[in-house]
Amino acid sequence: MEYVYAAMLLHKAGKPVDEKGLTDVLTAAGINADPIKVKALVASLAEVNIDEAIKSSPAMMMPPAAAAAAPAAAASTAPTAAKPSEEKKKKEEEEKKREEAAVEGLGALFG
Repeated sequence: MEYVYAAMLLHKAGKPVDEKGLTDVLTAAGINADPIKVKALVASLAEVNIDEAIKSSPAMMMPPAAAAAAPAAAASTAPTAAKPSEEKKKKEEEEKKREEAAVEGLGALFG
């Protein structure tokens, strides 16, 4: 994952996502960069529009403000103490499913 994070950091900084840049970022973070993994990631990202991939990510579907407001609104309308607990479990399950989908999407990069 640190290789993907390094690529995202370079992209966010407006730098080219290339082998030298990835290696430099990983080395600066104290990670001994594997040249084969770096080369594979750069090749995988060559045809990817990173901005579009981030926008279409399931983790980015709900804005943080809306995510925080939804549980608060549900809690204020709940008549019993058991109902918020059930809704909290449902929210956690939904979040877990979104995270799993995001990981699967990242797995497609190395596919």
